[in-house]
Amino acid sequence: MKVEQNTARLKYLLALYKMTVDELLVLIGEGLRKPLTREDILDKEIEINHLKRIDKVFKKGLHYYLDPKSPEVKKEASIFFRKQTFGADLNIGARKIVNQFEELKISLSAISKLAELNIERTLPVFTIHRDPKAVADQVRKDLYPEFNSVPKEFLRAFIGKLAENNILVFEFVETWNKKEKANIDGFFLQPNVIVLKRQQQAFRREIFSLAHELGHYLINEEEIEELDLADLASHKISKVERWCNDFAYYFLAGDADRVLQGLGRADGTNDYYFDMIDSLSKQTHLSKLALFTRMLFENKISKNNYHLVKTDLEKQYRDRQEEEKRKREEEKAGGLKQRGAAPKPINSPLLVSTIQAAFYEGIINEYDVCKTLNISPDKLGAYLQ
Repeated sequence: MKVEQNTARLKYLLALYKMTVDELLVLIGEGLRKPLTREDILDKEIEINHLKRIDKVFKKGLHYYLDPKSPEVKKEASIFFRKQTFGADLNIGARKIVNQFEELKISLSAISKLAELNIERTLPVFTIHRDPKAVADQVRKDLYPEFNSVPKEFLRAFIGKLAENNILVFEFVETWNKKEKANIDGFFLQPNVIVLKRQQQAFRREIFSLAHELGHYLINEEEIEELDLADLASHKISKVERWCNDFAYYFLAGDADRVLQGLGRADGTNDYYFDMIDSLSKQTHLSKLALFTRMLFENKISKNNYHLVKTDLEKQYRDRQEEEKRKREEEKAGGLKQRGAAPKPINSPLLVSTIQAAFYEGIINEYDVCKTLNISPDKLGAYLQ
């Protein structure tokens, strides 16, 4: 069975995802004995089964390709039309995530206007010519939350504190068995949206990512990136990334930076100050690796000793991941139900209040509330009172 498609819509998606027709043909041709051709997918009339294969890649719904209205390539529509290069070589999973939240950002902007909500920027725009430590000290008064020793709860409070200043933070969660995992840790979209990848076993890494993306917000520089903590000690990264890394460190470290500065050179004779670094990590939610990397940047540990420490910390992290994987496989092999429900992203209070206002104004319905907040209908009462 064939249907009439609007080929301009498929071409728009290819431009959005920076994908060639041949690359798409490889993705949708998996498992077919006879490979699909350009004509098979670009003709005005297309087999419905071919269209379904295309939509498995883009997940727009079949109605999207049949809409006679052709979309326009506009900078306002996507960061992929505003920027050409990013801080990561984005895979298809990453591009899908970015597009998903770009569309949500546009939708929420429209909802906010209809509900007459003011979500304009409240903080000034800084420049990378400002000292990142001075900026961190300045904004810390308004943006640093009450400290909580549990990393996940500190992250939740951090997201809430940013919401008070009209900065909207989203988390996205990828399950362990997802095939197309996004190769990014976070990104900032103008004017006020930060998106984070849930780091289930490494909330301190996610906290640093949030502080780093906050840096991008403060200097109003959009970016999509996969953060490498080793870049904390790198002199080869761009000035923007150097500034955001330094800002994130000083913002999270606060007064603890003076303690780090007061340490001598770390080596085997003082056990690399490991107990002190462990204590500072708990006080600041900077990971131990981030703190050791900062010591390398400050020339307080040699490259060889840093490599030894880094290798050991990374091995500990891999061992924890392998243990979790082993437990999951044992449960699956034994026919046991997987432990717990799939993790839920943290909802920003700013998102919740925006959706509540839109519902009370009759702009959205209960289904939209549940979908946007990722909650089941039986939880609706807790949000709509």
